[in-house]
Amino acid sequence: MSMDGRTCVITGSARGIGRGIAEYLGEEGANVVINYRSSKGDAQEAVDTIETAGGSAVAAQADVADRAEVEHMREVCHEAFGPADVLVNNAGITADEQFTEMTREEWDRVMDVNLGGMFNCTQEFFDDVWNADEGRLINISSVVGKQGNFGQANYAAAKSGMFGFTRTIALELAKGGSTANCVAPGFTRTDMVESIPDRVLERIVSGIPLERLAEVEDIAAVVRFLASEESSYVTGEVIDVNGGMDL
Repeated sequence: MSMDGRTCVITGSARGIGRGIAEYLGEEGANVVINYRSSKGDAQEAVDTIETAGGSAVAAQADVADRAEVEHMREVCHEAFGPADVLVNNAGITADEQFTEMTREEWDRVMDVNLGGMFNCTQEFFDDVWNADEGRLINISSVVGKQGNFGQANYAAAKSGMFGFTRTIALELAKGGSTANCVAPGFTRTDMVESIPDRVLERIVSGIPLERLAEVEDIAAVVRFLASEESSYVTGEVIDVNGGMDL
């Protein structure tokens, strides 16, 4: 599943799952745009890692909730590599609070980044993906969008909203021969998850049939398939990568 010459934009890719996806695709030969909001040093490290492995990458600062900044990110992509073949909407935030205590500001900020950011990026890169040979849109949701999670009404609503968005855009991209799919990771070994108290993490793992957290590479491998030409007949799908949590 070679990615040679394909240009991939991955939002929120300075750290965590996004970075793992970016490095995985870069090592497969893709031209990668590393997007970050404030983690400039981490973004440059990701660029260096890809280039050391023989790939090509560039960092692009943009808050995905800001349409003007997303437009600038598209310009950075076009100047470095030309139009994007693949857009991975990965950027997201949390603002956890029990619903009765959740503020409208906490609700709005999560919606603005997780859903509004996906809207902004997809609109800015829609023509690129439509016109690409085997264009790909891939949205990174979460198991929380399917199962819910205490204290995450805003995050769960946003991540669930990605499912309907993906299926609708899949219909609209189909006429151009491009696809849209969604990946819903389970609990993945990132800095955020590893900061969870041990007793809570043990309880989470005990509820996973495969009895382990996902590694970033588990998610990135699925994204690589969806970004490749081999996935040309897969569209409008939500693919769970959660170790069997919903079995």
